Amino acid sequence: MLGLLGKKLGQTRVYNDEGVLVPVTVVLAGPNRVMQCKTVENDGYKAVQLGFEDQKESRLAKPLLGHIKKHNGAPVKRIKEFRDFTKDVKPGDVLGATLFAKGDFIDAIGVTKGRGFEGVMKRHGFRGGDMTHGAKGWHRRNGAIGQRLFPGTVMRGMKMPGHMGQVRRTTQNLEVVQVREQDNVLLVKGAIPGAKGDYVVIRESKKLPKGTVIKKPPAPTPKAKAAAAKAEAKPAKK
Repeated sequence: MLGLLGKKLGQTRVYNDEGVLVPVTVVLAGPNRVMQCKTVENDGYKAVQLGFEDQKESRLAKPLLGHIKKHNGAPVKRIKEFRDFTKDVKPGDVLGATLFAKGDFIDAIGVTKGRGFEGVMKRHGFRGGDMTHGAKGWHRRNGAIGQRLFPGTVMRGMKMPGHMGQVRRTTQNLEVVQVREQDNVLLVKGAIPGAKGDYVVIRESKKLPKGTVIKKPPAPTPKAKAAAAKAEAKPAKK
């Protein structure tokens, strides 16, 4: 599975080939340096570690710095491991936006914007109470949460006020609208989790988009089958 580490730069709009205005998210998708290539023989599984964005040595933890120097890499801010990487690479190789092509579908993984402490109306979409004077101060609160006589406790998982956002989320099946090689930038259709400047992971889509039709190759005709069988049975020339 192909993947890259990147940074969300913001959102804009571009025209596609049909002249339709498409909202896109701009992602800086490189350069990604190959830090380590894991193999089944040495590590028990196949994976590739990619590093993104340069960093000073003094700002890295010594165990991480030792790991990077062991594989002759340069200090980086972020390291991400991708299992079963389908592209043949070796430590020191540099990958960028050209790993993907226009029309590819990707999954974007990021951390959503933090909203702080929120009530049930914003956090869960509750209706809230009446806004009239008779409500006696009960306007934006949740209703009764107890269970009367039995079991008499608040059930686990009850929707309550609390911290909202700042969680890892994956948005699937986003189309790559443009690949700008000179800027190492991907223009991805739609929104990606996170705020401007946040780190994101771009990987190959694990699921096909709804409505995607896979074109199967046409079945060989009887004439083609006979010709193939004849070619296989014919002895090779010495």
